[in-house]
Amino acid sequence: MTDEETSSSTTTTTMTTQASKLYGKDLSVYDDLDVDTLLSQLSPEEISLLAKEVDPDDNLLPPSQRCGYECDKEPTGPLDRKKLIEHINKQALETPDRPEAKPFVAGVVRGKKWVAPEQSQQERDAEEQIAIDMGDEYEHALNDATQEEIIDLAAILGFHSMMNQDQYHASLLNKGQPIGLGWDGITKSTQPKAYPAEPPNLTDIDKTIRQVQEDDHTLTDLNWNNIKNISDEKFETLFDALPENTHLEVLSLTNTGLTDRVASKLADALERNQTLRVLNIETNFISPPVVVKLVKALLKSRTIEELRAANQRSQVLGNKIEMEITQLVEANPSLLRLGLHLEYNDARHRVASHLQRNIDRRRREAQEVRCAATIRLPRASLKKIEVPESISSLSPSPSPSPQPFTLVTDEDNTESIVPSSPELSPSTPADENPF
Repeated sequence: MTDEETSSSTTTTTMTTQASKLYGKDLSVYDDLDVDTLLSQLSPEEISLLAKEVDPDDNLLPPSQRCGYECDKEPTGPLDRKKLIEHINKQALETPDRPEAKPFVAGVVRGKKWVAPEQSQQERDAEEQIAIDMGDEYEHALNDATQEEIIDLAAILGFHSMMNQDQYHASLLNKGQPIGLGWDGITKSTQPKAYPAEPPNLTDIDKTIRQVQEDDHTLTDLNWNNIKNISDEKFETLFDALPENTHLEVLSLTNTGLTDRVASKLADALERNQTLRVLNIETNFISPPVVVKLVKALLKSRTIEELRAANQRSQVLGNKIEMEITQLVEANPSLLRLGLHLEYNDARHRVASHLQRNIDRRRREAQEVRCAATIRLPRASLKKIEVPESISSLSPSPSPSPQPFTLVTDEDNTESIVPSSPELSPSTPADENPF
């Protein structure tokens, strides 16, 4: 017996998945096909037939262009309403009624008659035991009340079903009642308060763009809300300057006509900006996929704490878009507030839970910083002590040089070291939350 006969052979089988085919041809054949050239070769009849089979998913097209139904019937003449009604009545009289399976006979029940089930003795006893004790004062007032007063009281309480038909119509018509009573005298409208219109936004667009480009330290809040007719070029200039700006913290672009193309530029700028904390782009024309792109851009910078993007072109985002936004929010540890309408309960609950965890984590970090600034020492320690830079760097207001700390005696004769700076003075409450 040879070695070749004793050795085991292994056969590897490679499974290849064939590409999907259409009428026996691979779909890859149609990748380089020019649709415009193909449509130019079709006749008007073929284009009309193709339009009937295709419904474009574009909500900006009017229904007359999206609907495949076309009525090609020629009008028979001008509309004559009188003749049309006469024709309908004639057709109704000439059309025979459907024959009845069992003829109608007066006093004879056709089919099975419904009989109400008999109540048990326990249910009847429970109904008899129900009683309302309103007190002697209310019972005396109701016993002496007139029918009109009972009607008004029922209308005030919303118990219209307690009135009979005659009382209901009498109250509607104020029949037999003086002026000021009845339905007209119960609820009176009040004059609406006139609130002054909001003043127009007088922000100088060109000046603020130059300030952002020059990284002006005085510009930390940029508000372009409700400014109309802002060109796309100015938006692009502003967004191109955002990555290099290190002082702008709040950017408000509500009701400024932002479109998908400009919003995509904003998403690219957010990925490289490191100082922006609040972004408000509500009431614009941004589609749901671009909203997802904006939320995804927050994962790279991780400085945005509040994003408001509600009331866009599409009021309903859809389940797929909402799930993508939920997954992106759950992966973002810095986002604290999200102003976005989510239709599905699962997405709303998951987003709210994650944002609450981010807020709690931020609060714990702030408390740890404050606790690290207080160091307890024995009573024999010195009145003044120098703390190394490694400990002083944990303070919310670190300084490059060692920070002096002061010894403070509590009521229980315990001494603690607290910084001498006014930011963390002993008068500052320990449970104060800056967030």
